[in-house]
Amino acid sequence: MAPRPLTRADAGLNLALAVIVSSTAPLLLLDGTLTLIAASDSFCQAFQLDPASVPGNSLSELGAGEWNIPQLISLLDATASGFAKVESYELDLTRAGRENRHLVLNAQKLEYGGDDSVRLLVAVSDVTEARISEKRKDDSLKEKAILLQELQHRVANSLQIIASVLMQSARKVQSDEMRGHLVDAHQRVMSVAALQQQLAVASTGEVELQQYFTALCNSIRASMIHDHSLLSLDVSGNKSTTSADASVSLGLIVTELVINSLKHAFPGDRKGSIKVDYQSHGPNWVLSVSDDGVGMPIDAASAKPGLGTSIIQALTRQLQAVVRIADANPGTAVYIAHSKIAAVQHARSPGVH
Repeated sequence: MAPRPLTRADAGLNLALAVIVSSTAPLLLLDGTLTLIAASDSFCQAFQLDPASVPGNSLSELGAGEWNIPQLISLLDATASGFAKVESYELDLTRAGRENRHLVLNAQKLEYGGDDSVRLLVAVSDVTEARISEKRKDDSLKEKAILLQELQHRVANSLQIIASVLMQSARKVQSDEMRGHLVDAHQRVMSVAALQQQLAVASTGEVELQQYFTALCNSIRASMIHDHSLLSLDVSGNKSTTSADASVSLGLIVTELVINSLKHAFPGDRKGSIKVDYQSHGPNWVLSVSDDGVGMPIDAASAKPGLGTSIIQALTRQLQAVVRIADANPGTAVYIAHSKIAAVQHARSPGVH
């Protein structure tokens, strides 16, 4: 009797078997009853199986029965019937006397032209080490977050101690000039403490500036404005965000400008208001701090820049922005503006500000 001619389906199956057995990825080929037709050598090596013992066994009988997982069997049955497709299905493979493995499975139904036989190709990826690495990374990040929080508490406590020492020293000195310097130093330490407090609760990624400036100004208001019926401090702006690094510089600029207004714009018991505003449009933004106080002195242009002015200028250069001071009629307005044009000019002429 002459042998049956090799059909197209037979050729397809033989090719599939050759590809699967030689594959470097762990693969299984099953029929419609979830009986194993073939397994790649890499699968057998990964799960300590004898390649000769695999064909003809059902998936639930593979090895010591560790693959008899009801949910997996149900999913593969549904895939064989054409009602489902297994994609990135994760499971824990438990084997007696061996370490548990975390696996990711993908399965699909194969087509062999006119052949009605059902074939399932199952790909298995062992992600145990990757999951362990991810867990270690997560644990490390949590540990670092706890250490950072502890550091922030220590920094906050240290700033409070420094501010207290400065104020005590200011009360003891006889020189008015020295007392003024110590009070200035105390106010700056308090403003940095307020800034640090807000950054401690801010995200390490993008910081929403209106919310950030509002919290910052609330801290300044509470520590430096003794009569809220005389002076108000308000924040406005759009829903702008920036990086945590940039927010540090912007926060320091705001505290310096607000302190400057509190010190000079409202002598005596003069009433007034201070407004902080931040607006951005794409990469361009403008930060403004304005007051309706007594305005700038006539000889302000010839006056020697103080420490606050130097700090603002340095931070503005760092942000590749420019400073503009205007008469607010009444009061003074300071604008810190960043634009693409300004950034290009700054890059060409670093000394211009």
